[in-house]
Amino acid sequence: MIRRRLPSITYVCSQFLKTRPISSPSQNPHFNSLQSPQCSNPINKSGSFWFQGIRAYSLLSLNDLRDNVPRKQKTRKGRGIGSGKGKTAGRGHKGQKARGNGKLGFEGGQTPMRRRLPKRGFKNPFSLTFQPVGLGKIAKLINAGKIDSHELITMKTLKDTGAVGKQIEDGVRLMGRGAEQIKWPIHLEVSRVTVRAKEAVEAAGGSVRRVHYNKLGLRALLKPEWFEKKGRLLPKPARPPPKLKDKVDSIGRLPAPTKPIPFFTEEHPTSSPA
Repeated sequence: MIRRRLPSITYVCSQFLKTRPISSPSQNPHFNSLQSPQCSNPINKSGSFWFQGIRAYSLLSLNDLRDNVPRKQKTRKGRGIGSGKGKTAGRGHKGQKARGNGKLGFEGGQTPMRRRLPKRGFKNPFSLTFQPVGLGKIAKLINAGKIDSHELITMKTLKDTGAVGKQIEDGVRLMGRGAEQIKWPIHLEVSRVTVRAKEAVEAAGGSVRRVHYNKLGLRALLKPEWFEKKGRLLPKPARPPPKLKDKVDSIGRLPAPTKPIPFFTEEHPTSSPA
């Protein structure tokens, strides 16, 4: 389309180059705007050159409009010999590749790459990830008035007050960092606790309970409003698997408790003999 206009544009430019140099607008009082719709003789009767503008010339015409189609059309295989891809449609004669798609990773029968390379590392699918929180951080939040030390401190309390992050995967582990700042009794319910942290809390007159929550129970503990929004009831507490039975003290309660209860290693206290 542009090549069709080049000869005419070249001709117009050559005609203007043959004329005399254009005088400045300040010296020529007859200089008009370039937006003039007409183009008169560039040389007047007195011999001086003046310019009134040229008519706007567009490179686009209605007969040059076309659809935005790709230059290279998609190859249509198996549509006749005249198309160049007929008969066998570019697959050749017989053979494995002519009859269908092969299995992903198949290398013709030789030992595939995934078996030639050695194995490195191991990822335990049953491993649990706990988010740590120190006693010093809990003490600062209690002094700031964000946590009430007279109530039971659960993992939901730690999440709402910002003691731990929002992404709690499998629970919270209580660490002994800043244990010297705990000088009053507190009661906590977490997933795991270190020996130092447990001794520091019990020395101050408090207690730490290791509770078990599965994935659904932990969500019900941290976000009970999600079940209400979906119109669902809170799930029942799940019992720990046999391998984790010795690592927890009791089953987590739903909804989240607010008052501490007497600490027992068993789920129900044994009755005293009569």
